[in-house]
Amino acid sequence: MNEAADQIFATLKQSSQSGAPLYLQLRKSIEDAVNRGLIGPGDALPSERDIATKADISRVTVRKAVQDLVKGGILVQRHGSGTFVAPRMERVEQSLSRLTSFTEDMARRGMAVRSAWLDRGLYAPSPDEMMVLGLSSNELVARVARLRIANDTPLAIERAALSASVLPDPAGIGSSLYAALETTGLRPVRAVQRISAANLGDSDARLLEVPPGIAGLHIERISYLASGKVIEFTRSIYRGDAYDFVAELRLSGPGEEGRP
Repeated sequence: MNEAADQIFATLKQSSQSGAPLYLQLRKSIEDAVNRGLIGPGDALPSERDIATKADISRVTVRKAVQDLVKGGILVQRHGSGTFVAPRMERVEQSLSRLTSFTEDMARRGMAVRSAWLDRGLYAPSPDEMMVLGLSSNELVARVARLRIANDTPLAIERAALSASVLPDPAGIGSSLYAALETTGLRPVRAVQRISAANLGDSDARLLEVPPGIAGLHIERISYLASGKVIEFTRSIYRGDAYDFVAELRLSGPGEEGRP
């Protein structure tokens, strides 16, 4: 850590600031240093003991501030190595007005795409899958779950469900589910998506290489054929620090308000 960055702790020691709790003052000082470029991605922080000495505060206070910054994705901790400034994530902007696959989205941006399969199989349907896909209890559902990776960074976990009559051999899918559906004339043409905030659980956070509890995006999508038949039910988790979803809005014309 360079001398300029070292000053963030000396400044904290000398400053009374606003009377806020010391761990909040330290957290803000470190975050400001990252935002100003005094310390950059991959830079190591001093040990808790060194920071406590430089800032004249307790190690408990240092630990609380650092843990908050780890949860916020500003810092990362590597067992046996220390605490580092997290890599800067290049955000991906995705339109909500086009129905495209992850593979197509990333390829259009010139990003190298790959998937790690988490599940490909046929199962008895859950109540939600029966309701959304219109299945009976004696039919099977094909589940396809993948960790989606672009430029070696895990970005999303996608868990798709389709009727086994639509996808009888989920293990035969290549890199793109939609490409496989297109070969049989069953690629969806429209979808309804619901996006909500979610705090990532341990298993999803581990797959996405982020701290547990960090903010993410939960997306539930129901996709339809031109006939109006539901073809796909997908529930996905996206990294909140990597995605911006963008929608174009148009002002309704005269007489259009409330039109279905």
